[in-house]
Amino acid sequence: MAGVGMNQFNELMLALKENVELQDGSYTPLYHRVQRALRFVIEDGRLGDDDALPPERDLAQTLGVSRVTVRNAIRGLVDEGLLVQRQGAGTFVSRRIEMPLSKPPTSFSEEMQARGMEPEYVMLDRHTGPATPVEVDMLELEPGTLVTRLYRVRSANKKPMCLELTSIAADVLPEKADIGKSLYLMLAEKNLRPVRALQRLRAELLESEQARLLGVAPGSAGLFVEQQSFIEGGRPIEYVRTHYRGDSYDFVAELKI
Repeated sequence: MAGVGMNQFNELMLALKENVELQDGSYTPLYHRVQRALRFVIEDGRLGDDDALPPERDLAQTLGVSRVTVRNAIRGLVDEGLLVQRQGAGTFVSRRIEMPLSKPPTSFSEEMQARGMEPEYVMLDRHTGPATPVEVDMLELEPGTLVTRLYRVRSANKKPMCLELTSIAADVLPEKADIGKSLYLMLAEKNLRPVRALQRLRAELLESEQARLLGVAPGSAGLFVEQQSFIEGGRPIEYVRTHYRGDSYDFVAELKI
């Protein structure tokens, strides 16, 4: 959780004053104009993920508006998921990641890099063993087939984003194989990159250990996604179970009528 230094504070306030458009000649409510200015400094990168917003009092004084106007502007951005309010701590930037459900499978690393974020992971566990009944079904394997499992914390810009358990047949991913920074790049080198996936989503409350690893409070809202990925020809190549932070992700589906 980052604070705002004096230089950054002054630059931030100057940017807000330059973009607030208090007299824009329209009937746009004043709090909407303040909201636009706040959104601009966030999307422009002047406030990064988990940076604290200056106090309402300072914002109101700098912009020459009431604290009620500032409070209403902030409330709207909280509703959008761009800001989060933490009891007794203040208001913080909370960039949410939109995950489209109607596109070919992409790796976590590719998704984060496309958003200008630096992906990382910590391997919590890696082992090979006989496939479970669920893995046999999801990967269309013979009972007793060896499967390699990867259990990782996936992070973006040092912020834990999700817990991911991946199962792949051991003939595709041997136990000691080097996956480097991206499993999908390794699969692509073998011409086994997924091109299609089935996903099942449900809301959940994160258990104590999951919450600890993701840096949130036990019982926080989360999203559980179960994914079965297929290569060209229809062979299932990957079975993934992911626990996402509920405060960081929106899953978006495009519906065509």
